[in-house]
Amino acid sequence: MSADRADLSGSPGRILLLNGAPRSGKSSLAHAIQVRIPGRWINLGVDAVAATLPPALMPGIGLRPGGERPDLEPVVAALYRLLFGSIIAHSQAGFDVVADLGLHEHYSEPLGIFDMAAKMLGPAGALIVGIDCAIDEIMRRRNADPRGGFYLSGSEAPPPVLHWQSAVHAGKTYDLRLDMGALSPEAGAAAIEVLLDNPPGQPALCRKQ
Repeated sequence: MSADRADLSGSPGRILLLNGAPRSGKSSLAHAIQVRIPGRWINLGVDAVAATLPPALMPGIGLRPGGERPDLEPVVAALYRLLFGSIIAHSQAGFDVVADLGLHEHYSEPLGIFDMAAKMLGPAGALIVGIDCAIDEIMRRRNADPRGGFYLSGSEAPPPVLHWQSAVHAGKTYDLRLDMGALSPEAGAAAIEVLLDNPPGQPALCRKQ
């Protein structure tokens, strides 16, 4: 796959999903990908969707595991479907897409979000990277920048933060897994560039179908 694939000449762009808990390093990694890896990289994901939402629909697709907002869950499912459709549309228009997400199934009832991702994005050749980060480092980042209380902070990890750590990777296989508590964003992007240059014959999302 050539580095300048997203040239708007008719070839679809690459699709890359980064899946991990909040503050695990996904956003910094997505930015490093945009800077380091040649292409026309569009960043779509949790923050991009949240920026479009009114307060009543927050936190949107960032709804944490635990089933605390069953009233919001139909909106979450609809927003994910729209996001995946937008990712496909961007790719078909020749743009590369990196999407930073927190895919989980710990709602009041299963929403099938990961299955939806596999069915919609798998045929487009999307690759998925699992993003790990030790809980101590996640808490350090939360305490350093709690964003006015948006992120739970404290001397110890609150139960919802611990729940994210297990729920976000449960039942998933990946094309690559990165510890972004140990790696710099640039080092993570370098590893992903190798993956993009040498993609698996059957990506993880295709194996899920």
